[in-house]
Amino acid sequence: MDVAQGSKSDRRSRRLRKGMYILPSLFTTANMAAGFYAILQAALGAAHAWGLVAASSPDPLRAAAVNFNNAAIAIGFAVLFDGMDGAIARLTHTASDFGKELDSLADVVAFGVAPGVLAWMWGFFCLPRYLDADLRQKLVEFGAIIAFAFLTAGACRLARFNIQLNPQPKNPGRPGRKYFVGMPIPGGAACIAVVVHFRLGYPVQNWWGSIAWMVYIFVCAFLMVSTWRFWSAKSIDFRSRKAARLFVLIALIMAAIWYFHRYVLFVLAVGYLISGVLSRVTYSFRGKKAEPQEAAGKL
Repeated sequence: MDVAQGSKSDRRSRRLRKGMYILPSLFTTANMAAGFYAILQAALGAAHAWGLVAASSPDPLRAAAVNFNNAAIAIGFAVLFDGMDGAIARLTHTASDFGKELDSLADVVAFGVAPGVLAWMWGFFCLPRYLDADLRQKLVEFGAIIAFAFLTAGACRLARFNIQLNPQPKNPGRPGRKYFVGMPIPGGAACIAVVVHFRLGYPVQNWWGSIAWMVYIFVCAFLMVSTWRFWSAKSIDFRSRKAARLFVLIALIMAAIWYFHRYVLFVLAVGYLISGVLSRVTYSFRGKKAEPQEAAGKL
């Protein structure tokens, strides 16, 4: 009898263990679903902007803005799901090779293809017809190249992350703290999505706006394949003495996002981008100052 009960409990524990392994993958699948939804919304926004489909609003641009904004929000949720699947896998000790591979493939869709498609359709493809035809055509073509460069940079960033065991940034930070080498691909996707969301999805309508958008996308792509350090949330220790302060700070940020999401998300994402650039510039200046001091010490 005891043997039978023991076998039943073993089977239950094995089922529970399998269920725990599935849980992170469910969030990974939700991440991929959000990215796929963002692609559909971006395509529908472009169709509305060009009057290819009937819209409930008499203003095609306004109908397109709703779809583009939905796409940006979906990418934001994909970032949230991506953070949750990793956190759950670490907390439940259910990380697996299958989960890692699935997570990488989902990230390519949600943070590479989706923001690339959104960036191109929102910033280039929906330029108005009254612009010079040749200029508009060139902007659309160069925009496609830059959007593909963003996708390629994101994929390379993921591949480098998967094969490196203990990567070190070119400008090391404080010892003992964890940093990303190059801006992570969810950060790059967030930097694209927050700009679209900040403008409530209304697409770019002038040539100089498209050029500025092109430069911005290129900067995001470059930072992803760079070896500069970026802050990692994995360095947060909730078991430290400052845990209460961290919880209060997180609660304040969440409240601010709830009421002022457009502005707060824009500041957080773009501020994260700028932080990586500033850390590299600061390290460069410190290195130049240290070299003369070392030379003087040798003399």
